[in-house]
Amino acid sequence: MTDPIADMLARIRNATQSRHPRVDMPSSRLKVEIARILESEGYIQGSKVVEPQNGEPQATLRIFLKYGPRGERVITGIQRVSRPGRRVYFGRDEVPDVLAGLGTSILTTSRGVMTGREAVKAGVGGEVLCNVW
Repeated sequence: MTDPIADMLARIRNATQSRHPRVDMPSSRLKVEIARILESEGYIQGSKVVEPQNGEPQATLRIFLKYGPRGERVITGIQRVSRPGRRVYFGRDEVPDVLAGLGTSILTTSRGVMTGREAVKAGVGGEVLCNVW
């Protein structure tokens, strides 16, 4: 797999469209940070890292998806912005809004993984990993 973040986003997108209660994927520190931001922004219920069992080579990240009171999806769209073939960077003054502020952009900066709003407050730019709305 050449782009594990795109794989993570595709798994989340497919699971929400199929109304699954949770989705599992191979874990990494970056994926755990992205899941932490999704939880703090209210897009998912939570996440946890399940340690490897029975000779599995890697830990598993389990994300618990969130739906509205009538089963409507909380994550209506999730899009990979920067990818291995085309990296997308923004300076501290250029971080774009997603859906005029209704969505969230997730950036990796020199101060760690954070939302676009947090990056503007901290005065840092970075690589835009994905947009969620």
